[in-house]
Amino acid sequence: MKKIILARLSLITPPGSRTDLLTSGMVLPDQVMVEGGKVVIPVNVPPDFPGDLAQVQTLIEERLQSLDGIDNLLVVLTAERAAASQPTAPEPPKLKKRPTEAPGRDMRPHSAAVPGIKNIIAVASGKGGVGKSTTAANLALALRSLGLRVGLLDADIYGPSMPRLLAITERPRIENDVVYPVEQYGIKVMSMGFLMQEESPVIWRGPMVVTALMQMTREVNWGELDVLVLDMPPGTGDAQLTMAQQVPLQGAVIVSTPQDLALIDARKGLKMFKQVDVPILGIVENMSTFICPHCGKSSDIFGHGGAEEDARRLGVPFLGAIPLHMTIREMSDAGTPVVISEPDGVHARHYRDIALRVATRLFPEEDED
Repeated sequence: MKKIILARLSLITPPGSRTDLLTSGMVLPDQVMVEGGKVVIPVNVPPDFPGDLAQVQTLIEERLQSLDGIDNLLVVLTAERAAASQPTAPEPPKLKKRPTEAPGRDMRPHSAAVPGIKNIIAVASGKGGVGKSTTAANLALALRSLGLRVGLLDADIYGPSMPRLLAITERPRIENDVVYPVEQYGIKVMSMGFLMQEESPVIWRGPMVVTALMQMTREVNWGELDVLVLDMPPGTGDAQLTMAQQVPLQGAVIVSTPQDLALIDARKGLKMFKQVDVPILGIVENMSTFICPHCGKSSDIFGHGGAEEDARRLGVPFLGAIPLHMTIREMSDAGTPVVISEPDGVHARHYRDIALRVATRLFPEEDED
């Protein structure tokens, strides 16, 4: 199938170009991903490309969509052009209560709101392995349990976790070039993991990742949402910075373990959001305390209270602590997070308490009423 796709791409000469997509290097064979009926075509558009990018995408889709065996086709255009021609967007809405916003006026570029979405929040961490995705999934489900309309975007392109965490095996529906998120447990979910096999790596450079993230954010029909939760990739690189600057974030939730090494990186993530004027909704201390299921004694494997102490020192809210417990891990691996599998349990209550604190900051008017 991949050979057939490459052969058809070699027949496409974009308007304004003298050579075909493969010869010009706009499409690199190693970057084309074919997994079953899912095909992803990254297109490297040079800055001085004179043609119409939309026409390039249309030509590729017309050539490939007629092939039998292709169920989902995603064309990722990685063009780096100035945004001067884009219409000026209104400034993102301000919250009434923002005691933790960065000092000074909002210096972020004007970022157009995503139609239908009232609030977008990022769940981030300075490093991987701290349970950020598990926290994001349970937070989204807990917000849903509060009666909010919630979406969840798995923005970790290199390590998408939501298909496993939420037991989603179906692919997103595509109609008239519009992608519709998958609905599971009452929330709408989108992830790069839906378009590829679980074991397949994404070998993309930064611009491709950024373009894919923006497409999954703005070119997906999310419908009407009260909150869209972004499960951000770990770290403070190009993808994180672009999302913070180009998406109208109403706030960020920082996830960390109490361990000193994790807290160092968590501070970096927190300061990155402050430097781009994104309010910090608070810090979550994950894997806080381990309680032995046999003897009932507690052990602070990664320490305890470090994130809470950091929050106090940095002047940001502490949202809560999540224990290191076998049930949370087992339910996550099974695709039924504890907020769904044990909604009345103690662990689900931790996540709902955190969700309530986040919702109170996102919807201060309702809290005042």
